[in-house]
Amino acid sequence: MEEVKVFYDRLGSSLIIWFDDPQKEAICEEFDEDTVLMKDKDGHVIGIERVNLKPKSASPMKWAFEEMAG
Repeated sequence: MEEVKVFYDRLGSSLIIWFDDPQKEAICEEFDEDTVLMKDKDGHVIGIERVNLKPKSASPMKWAFEEMAG
């Protein structure tokens, strides 16, 4: 997968970012109180969920992404 998928659930106050195919999810591991790591069967992180993420206003959220040279 060469794309990152980002989902925000305003009602559930949850942000989910997928770096790979969500169908590969085999393990969910709580990283801290507000962060869950989704992993494939080999233990590689393929997604992150951030819970209790509330925007400062009711306005639509804007997102910006930049690719960094490696």
